[in-house]
Amino acid sequence: MTFDLEYNSGRTKLIIPEYGRHIQKLVDHCMNLPSKEERNKMAQAIIDVMGNLQPHLRDVPDFKHKLWDQLHIMSDFKLDVDSPYDQPSQEELREKPESLPYPKSASKYRFYGTNIQTMIDVALTWEDGEMKEALAFTIANHMKKCYLNWNKDHVDDEVIFEHLFELTDGEINFKGREDELVESKNIQRTRSSQGKKKTNNKNSKNRKK
Repeated sequence: MTFDLEYNSGRTKLIIPEYGRHIQKLVDHCMNLPSKEERNKMAQAIIDVMGNLQPHLRDVPDFKHKLWDQLHIMSDFKLDVDSPYDQPSQEELREKPESLPYPKSASKYRFYGTNIQTMIDVALTWEDGEMKEALAFTIANHMKKCYLNWNKDHVDDEVIFEHLFELTDGEINFKGREDELVESKNIQRTRSSQGKKKTNNKNSKNRKK
Protein backbone atom coordinates (compact mmCIF):
# COMPACT_ATOMS: atom_id res chain seq x y z
CA MET A 1 0.00 0.00 0.00
CA THR A 2 1.35 3.44 -0.89
CA PHE A 3 0.45 6.77 0.66
CA ASP A 4 0.55 10.13 -1.04
CA LEU A 5 2.37 12.40 1.37
CA GLU A 6 1.52 16.08 1.33
CA TYR A 7 4.44 18.44 1.82
CA ASN A 8 4.20 22.11 2.78
CA SER A 9 6.25 23.07 -0.27
CA GLY A 10 3.52 21.65 -2.49
CA ARG A 11 0.56 23.12 -0.63
CA THR A 12 -1.21 26.31 -1.47
CA LYS A 13 -0.35 29.31 0.67
CA LEU A 14 -2.71 29.94 3.59
CA ILE A 15 -4.45 33.30 3.38
CA ILE A 16 -4.94 33.58 7.16
CA PRO A 17 -2.47 31.10 8.73
CA GLU A 18 -3.89 31.57 12.25
CA TYR A 19 -6.89 29.38 11.39
CA GLY A 20 -4.86 26.52 9.95
CA ARG A 21 -5.20 24.49 6.79
CA HIS A 22 -8.30 22.56 7.85
CA ILE A 23 -10.41 25.74 8.08
CA GLN A 24 -9.09 26.85 4.71
CA LYS A 25 -10.14 23.50 3.21
CA LEU A 26 -13.62 23.92 4.71
CA VAL A 27 -13.87 27.36 3.14
CA ASP A 28 -12.75 25.97 -0.24
CA HIS A 29 -15.32 23.19 0.05
CA CYS A 30 -18.05 25.68 0.97
CA MET A 31 -17.30 27.70 -2.16
CA ASN A 32 -17.89 24.60 -4.32
CA LEU A 33 -21.26 23.64 -2.87
CA PRO A 34 -23.92 23.82 -5.59
CA SER A 35 -26.73 25.64 -3.76
CA LYS A 36 -26.68 28.86 -1.79
CA GLU A 37 -28.73 27.21 0.95
CA GLU A 38 -25.97 24.65 1.49
CA ARG A 39 -23.29 27.35 1.37
CA ASN A 40 -25.16 29.50 3.91
CA LYS A 41 -25.49 26.58 6.31
CA MET A 42 -21.84 25.59 6.03
CA ALA A 43 -20.60 29.18 6.20
CA GLN A 44 -22.41 29.64 9.53
CA ALA A 45 -20.84 26.41 10.82
CA ILE A 46 -17.38 27.66 9.77
CA ILE A 47 -18.00 30.96 11.57
CA ASP A 48 -18.87 29.07 14.76
CA VAL A 49 -15.67 27.02 14.55
CA MET A 50 -13.58 30.14 13.84
CA GLY A 51 -15.07 31.79 16.92
CA ASN A 52 -14.08 28.80 19.05
CA LEU A 53 -10.53 28.87 17.65
CA GLN A 54 -10.16 32.59 18.37
CA PRO A 55 -11.85 33.09 21.79
CA HIS A 56 -10.02 36.39 22.34
CA LEU A 57 -12.15 37.90 19.57
CA ARG A 58 -15.17 37.61 21.87
CA ASP A 59 -13.87 40.69 23.70
CA VAL A 60 -13.61 42.66 20.46
CA PRO A 61 -16.64 44.85 19.69
CA ASP A 62 -18.69 43.34 16.87
CA PHE A 63 -16.42 40.27 16.74
CA LYS A 64 -18.94 38.38 14.55
CA HIS A 65 -18.46 41.04 11.89
CA LYS A 66 -14.70 40.49 12.04
CA LEU A 67 -15.15 36.72 11.63
CA TRP A 68 -17.35 37.16 8.55
CA ASP A 69 -14.81 39.55 7.05
CA GLN A 70 -12.09 36.96 7.59
CA LEU A 71 -14.26 34.27 5.97
CA HIS A 72 -14.63 36.41 2.84
CA ILE A 73 -10.89 37.07 2.83
CA MET A 74 -10.08 33.33 3.02
CA SER A 75 -12.39 32.74 0.06
CA ASP A 76 -10.57 35.45 -1.91
CA PHE A 77 -13.91 37.33 -1.91
CA LYS A 78 -15.50 34.63 -4.09
CA LEU A 79 -17.83 33.04 -1.52
CA ASP A 80 -21.45 33.61 -2.56
CA VAL A 81 -23.45 33.50 0.69
CA ASP A 82 -26.03 35.61 2.50
CA SER A 83 -23.78 37.35 5.01
CA PRO A 84 -25.36 39.41 7.82
CA TYR A 85 -22.78 42.11 7.03
CA ASP A 86 -21.66 43.88 3.89
CA GLN A 87 -18.82 42.07 2.20
CA PRO A 88 -15.55 44.03 2.51
CA SER A 89 -13.82 45.08 -0.68
CA GLN A 90 -10.22 44.29 -1.50
CA GLU A 91 -9.58 48.00 -1.97
CA GLU A 92 -10.65 48.76 1.61
CA LEU A 93 -8.35 46.10 3.05
CA ARG A 94 -5.38 47.19 0.96
CA GLU A 95 -5.85 50.86 1.80
CA LYS A 96 -3.01 52.12 3.98
CA PRO A 97 -3.99 53.78 7.28
CA GLU A 98 -3.31 57.48 7.71
CA SER A 99 0.03 58.18 9.32
CA LEU A 100 -0.16 59.53 12.86
CA PRO A 101 1.65 62.79 13.65
CA TYR A 102 4.69 62.33 15.84
CA PRO A 103 4.23 63.95 19.28
CA LYS A 104 5.93 67.33 19.38
CA SER A 105 7.11 66.90 22.96
CA ALA A 106 8.81 63.60 22.14
CA SER A 107 10.78 64.94 19.20
CA LYS A 108 13.04 67.40 21.00
CA TYR A 109 12.03 68.12 24.61
CA ARG A 110 11.27 64.68 25.96
CA PHE A 111 11.89 65.76 29.54
CA TYR A 112 8.62 67.74 29.49
CA GLY A 113 6.55 64.61 28.85
CA THR A 114 3.41 64.20 26.77
CA ASN A 115 1.13 65.75 29.42
CA ILE A 116 2.65 69.17 28.77
CA GLN A 117 1.78 68.95 25.08
CA THR A 118 -1.75 67.88 25.99
CA MET A 119 -2.10 70.91 28.28
CA ILE A 120 -0.73 73.14 25.53
CA ASP A 121 -3.21 71.76 22.99
CA VAL A 122 -6.05 72.57 25.41
CA ALA A 123 -4.75 76.09 26.07
CA LEU A 124 -4.59 76.82 22.34
CA THR A 125 -8.32 76.13 22.02
CA TRP A 126 -9.21 78.82 24.59
CA GLU A 127 -10.12 82.36 23.59
CA ASP A 128 -7.50 85.02 24.22
CA GLY A 129 -7.89 86.63 27.61
CA GLU A 130 -6.91 86.46 31.26
CA MET A 131 -7.98 82.82 31.69
CA LYS A 132 -5.90 81.63 28.75
CA GLU A 133 -2.91 83.65 29.90
CA ALA A 134 -3.20 82.26 33.43
CA LEU A 135 -3.34 78.71 32.08
CA ALA A 136 -0.35 79.33 29.81
CA PHE A 137 1.63 80.72 32.74
CA THR A 138 0.72 77.67 34.84
CA ILE A 139 1.96 75.45 32.02
CA ALA A 140 5.23 77.41 31.91
CA ASN A 141 5.70 76.88 35.66
CA HIS A 142 5.07 73.16 35.25
CA MET A 143 7.55 73.06 32.38
CA LYS A 144 10.15 74.64 34.65
CA LYS A 145 9.54 71.95 37.29
CA CYS A 146 9.90 69.23 34.65
CA TYR A 147 13.10 70.83 33.37
CA LEU A 148 14.62 70.91 36.87
CA ASN A 149 13.64 67.28 37.43
CA TRP A 150 15.67 66.46 34.34
CA ASN A 151 18.51 68.89 35.02
CA LYS A 152 18.88 69.54 38.78
CA ASP A 153 20.76 72.77 38.38
CA HIS A 154 19.20 76.02 37.21
CA VAL A 155 17.24 77.28 34.25
CA ASP A 156 16.44 80.83 33.20
CA ASP A 157 12.81 81.72 32.63
CA GLU A 158 13.69 82.88 29.12
CA VAL A 159 14.68 79.31 28.22
CA ILE A 160 11.27 78.03 29.33
CA PHE A 161 9.49 80.85 27.48
CA GLU A 162 11.49 80.01 24.34
CA HIS A 163 10.52 76.33 24.57
CA LEU A 164 6.87 77.23 25.15
CA PHE A 165 6.97 79.54 22.13
CA GLU A 166 8.38 76.73 20.02
CA LEU A 167 5.95 74.04 21.26
CA THR A 168 2.97 76.31 20.50
CA ASP A 169 4.27 77.30 17.05
CA GLY A 170 4.55 80.89 18.28
CA GLU A 171 0.96 81.21 19.50
CA ILE A 172 1.97 81.64 23.16
CA ASN A 173 4.72 84.21 23.49
CA PHE A 174 6.03 85.18 26.92
CA LYS A 175 9.48 86.11 25.63
CA GLY A 176 10.70 89.43 27.01
CA ARG A 177 8.01 89.50 29.69
CA GLU A 178 8.86 90.78 33.17
CA ASP A 179 6.66 88.11 34.81
CA GLU A 180 8.78 85.61 36.67
CA LEU A 181 8.14 81.91 37.09
CA VAL A 182 8.57 80.04 40.36
CA GLU A 183 12.18 80.35 41.49
CA SER A 184 14.35 77.31 40.93
CA LYS A 185 15.44 77.17 44.56
CA ASN A 186 11.82 77.09 45.73
CA ILE A 187 11.06 74.18 43.37
CA GLN A 188 14.12 72.30 44.60
CA ARG A 189 13.28 73.08 48.24
CA THR A 190 9.74 71.76 47.80
CA ARG A 191 11.06 68.62 46.16
CA SER A 192 13.57 68.09 48.98
CA SER A 193 10.94 68.55 51.71
CA GLN A 194 8.64 66.09 49.96
CA GLY A 195 11.48 63.58 49.84
CA LYS A 196 12.16 64.03 53.56
CA LYS A 197 8.47 63.50 54.40
CA LYS A 198 8.44 60.23 52.47
CA THR A 199 11.59 59.08 54.26
CA ASN A 200 10.18 60.03 57.68
CA ASN A 201 6.93 58.22 56.95
CA LYS A 202 8.83 55.07 55.98
CA ASN A 203 10.96 55.26 59.13
CA SER A 204 7.93 55.73 61.38
CA LYS A 205 6.21 52.73 59.80
CA ASN A 206 9.33 50.62 60.33
CA ARG A 207 9.48 51.65 63.99
CA LYS A 208 5.85 50.67 64.49
CA LYS A 209 6.60 47.24 63.13
